[in-house]
Amino acid sequence: MNRRDLLLAAAGTLATPALAQAPWPSRPIRLIVPFPPGAANDTLGRAMADQLSPRLGQPVVVENRGGAGGTIGSEAVARAAADGYTLLLGHIGTLAVNVAMYPNLTYSPVRDFAPVAMIATTPNVLVVHPRQPYQDMRGMFDYAKANPGRLRYCTAGNGSAGHTVMLAFLHETKLEMEHVPYRGLGPALNDLVAGHVDLSWGGAPTVMPLARQGLLRALGVSSGQRVPSLPDLPTAAETVAPGFDAVPWYGIAAPTGTPAAIVNRLNAEINASLNTPEVSARLRQDGAEPSPTTPEAFGQLIQREVARWSELIRAAGVTAN
Repeated sequence: MNRRDLLLAAAGTLATPALAQAPWPSRPIRLIVPFPPGAANDTLGRAMADQLSPRLGQPVVVENRGGAGGTIGSEAVARAAADGYTLLLGHIGTLAVNVAMYPNLTYSPVRDFAPVAMIATTPNVLVVHPRQPYQDMRGMFDYAKANPGRLRYCTAGNGSAGHTVMLAFLHETKLEMEHVPYRGLGPALNDLVAGHVDLSWGGAPTVMPLARQGLLRALGVSSGQRVPSLPDLPTAAETVAPGFDAVPWYGIAAPTGTPAAIVNRLNAEINASLNTPEVSARLRQDGAEPSPTTPEAFGQLIQREVARWSELIRAAGVTAN
C-alpha cells in the first residue's frame, strides 16, 4: 500500500466515528398526523411542533397523511427509519382501537412503536345541530330512545376517537343510532353544521369553538368528571349513563428501535413544554388536559387500552370494512 492509500484509509477511519456521533437532531423532523387537518390530532400536533422546533433547534414539520382510520400515516411511521426524524402523533384510535377495528392491520401499536410521550387527554363533547328539538343530554337520550335508529351521528371514520366514544356510549345506554363515517373530523363537522347529520362526539379543542359561535350546541362531556375549563357541561355519567368514562388520549411515538437517548430527549422536551403556563393554558382553554408522563408509563397505557377497546369493539361486531 502506497503513501496515498495509507492516508485515504486513515481519513476514512477517522471519519466513520465522527459521522456516527453526529448530534441529533441535525435536520428537520417530520411529525406525521395520520388524519386530515381540522381534527384534534392536527391541533395538538401543531401545538407540539411549535414548541419543539425552538427547543430542538430544528424545524418540526407537521405532515398530514390521512386515510383508513389513521392506519396509512401510522404505518408510514412504523416502517420509517428509527433515527428520530419521523414521529407519529398517535391517539386512542391509531395506537389502541385499530387493533380490533382492522383485522389485517399491518402494524402493531405495541411491537412497532417506541412510546415517547403523552401529550393530553381530551374528553369528547357531545355536540348537536342547533335545530335539534332537545336542549340537553337527557332530552337527546329520551328522543333517541323513542326513535331508535333515527339519529345519525358523524365521525372522522371507523376507529376514530369520536367513533370509539360513541360505541362505548351506545353500549352503555343501549341506544341505537346510524353511523355516518367521514374522511376526517373536519368534513364531518362541516356536514353537522349544515344540518345533514344530527350529532357527534368530538374533541373539545375542535368542537367547542363551533359551539361558542352558535354553530353547534354542546350537551355534555365523555369523562367521568366535569372538565374544569368547561364546568357548565355535565358528564354523561351524571345524566344518562352512570359510570360512563371514555376519554381519548394523544401522544407521540417513534419507530421501534429509536435510540433511548433520542426518546428520552424528546420526552423531556415535550414534558417541559406541557408544564409551561403558555401551553397548558392553550390546551385547557378548550378542554384538553396536559398529561406529561414517562415513555414507560405511556407504553403501559397503550397496552391497557388495546385490551379494553379490543374487547368492546369485538363484542359490538364492528370492523373498518
